[in-house]
Amino acid sequence: MNIEQMIDMKELKALKLELTRFMMAYKFALDEMNTKINILKDEFNYIHDYNPIEHVKSRIKSPESIFKKVYRKGYNFSLASIKENVRDIAGIRITCSFKSDIYELSNMIAGQKDVRVVDYKDYIKNPKPNGYQSLHLILEIPIFMSDREELTYVEVQIRTIAMDFWASLEHKIYYKYNKEVPNQMVAELKEAAVMAEELDSKMERLHKEISEIKQAEHEKEEEMSLMNGSFNLPFIEYLLQKK
Repeated sequence: MNIEQMIDMKELKALKLELTRFMMAYKFALDEMNTKINILKDEFNYIHDYNPIEHVKSRIKSPESIFKKVYRKGYNFSLASIKENVRDIAGIRITCSFKSDIYELSNMIAGQKDVRVVDYKDYIKNPKPNGYQSLHLILEIPIFMSDREELTYVEVQIRTIAMDFWASLEHKIYYKYNKEVPNQMVAELKEAAVMAEELDSKMERLHKEISEIKQAEHEKEEEMSLMNGSFNLPFIEYLLQKK
């Protein structure tokens, strides 16, 4: 092996190492965000006795998919360019029960001190022309490697069950027709999106009414306990028994 071949091999190994670290950063970023989401999910279950998160799904784009997007968009093929321009390499999709849950959850995620919201697109208040609805966040989070700190982008999409159902079927239809969907079907898809939005609004109204009834019943029970001089303080009772 001559000197030129040795230099090429060194460059190839260095490139392979950088590519590996590049993709690992996105895996670690997904792990970090999934941990944050699971903590919020568990907190809601234990503290509020309610879980707004129905499903969480995460994925990392394959190198092939990344390069196709870079080529299609005309970006530079350097890692720095890819990192800055392709911000959905790491993606998380969260499905919530109600529209109000989407905004509450997004605020909690954005409020964490090591999370920075780089981009915010609200396709719920401003749906796409085809009827698509979802909240899109591009987040930047720090990943601490052995010798550096990597600020890594993660795309988070938050939507309701109805929005997710519509988006999934719309994607399958467009894939089947190779994006050449007949006009009549486009109109019907838009109509279905409106129906999904109406369903979300109706279910949220019912949820709110039931919550108000339960809250009123709980307050009445507390009032009766106070009037009867009955206090349910199991933790204090436990401490008194220990003395």
